[in-house]
Amino acid sequence: MQLQCPMPQLDFDKIMLGHGSGGVLTHKLLESGIFELFKNDLLDERHDGAIFSLPAGTRTAFSTDSYVVSPVFFPGGNIGELAVNGTVNDLAMCGANAQYLSLGLILEEGLPMQSFWDILVAIKFAAQKAGVQIVTGDTKVVERGKGDQIFINTSGIGTVHPKAQIGFRQVQAGDKILISGMVATHGVAIMSVREGLEFETTLESDTCNLNHTVMHLLDAFGEKIHLLRDPTRGGVATTLNEIARDTRLGIDLWQKNIPVSEAVAGACELLGLDPLYVANEGIFMAFVAADAADACLEQLRSLEYGAQAAIIGEVVEAHPRQVVLTSKIGGKRVVNMLIGEQLPRIC
Repeated sequence: MQLQCPMPQLDFDKIMLGHGSGGVLTHKLLESGIFELFKNDLLDERHDGAIFSLPAGTRTAFSTDSYVVSPVFFPGGNIGELAVNGTVNDLAMCGANAQYLSLGLILEEGLPMQSFWDILVAIKFAAQKAGVQIVTGDTKVVERGKGDQIFINTSGIGTVHPKAQIGFRQVQAGDKILISGMVATHGVAIMSVREGLEFETTLESDTCNLNHTVMHLLDAFGEKIHLLRDPTRGGVATTLNEIARDTRLGIDLWQKNIPVSEAVAGACELLGLDPLYVANEGIFMAFVAADAADACLEQLRSLEYGAQAAIIGEVVEAHPRQVVLTSKIGGKRVVNMLIGEQLPRIC
């Protein structure tokens, strides 16, 4: 007997490209469909992964993600290392150190074998650097024209740091918001290839594994770190809006503190993009108790991927569920969630 579940009222009768943006359309699709249909305590945390205890009692995190980036080779990396780093980082945002990954490959007929090998080698070295093992997987091939060279799914499992208490319910007014590096680098690196842009300096994706960095911070600051998020699709602005919505608190954002390279800022101006909405792959945001924020920032700057880290904002009780940006000249404006799809196929 087939179960019947009435379809909720949706704004569109077909899936749009914007439903994959991480912005407003993604939010509506998840809220009205997936979150309600599959509702449970773990899913209700709405994190980058699920945290649970196995029978042995060890806190464990589990996450999965699929990668459809175009082009599959881009300055600073390729889809293979992106797939490893992305899932390793999602687990890190749960306060977990990734241990095992699965690898699902969907290959299009006609993919050059050399390209496939280069992607596999990138996966191998990214996994080694992150300290994670590929332990299971699956490979499918689709007809020419039915895919775009290669799509990859990785699922990961890891143990949660014993000091980690990560979740939006831990966020408090007064928390400082740290960002670990330059924003919008990955998205602009991808767009530079698509648009044939050239820069005086080499602009490369920031894709990297963040698990070791996060574990160092948790060793030192533990429960003072209330929330971790990597601002991938939809960028910093959309991620902060999601957090403001979930916590029912406000966020003050300080433009003068947000690290953006000159090359990225120039490219965004040329392309008409706001860096706050551009995807990232190698940075994260940490919501840290006010009394530990400066020390946390100092340590983050001493680590491999944290040299450009900064405190970019604060959690406030004013303007709940809104992100308000103070500009470099002192003006204020509300920063909303991304609407539509700014950069499709970015990860």
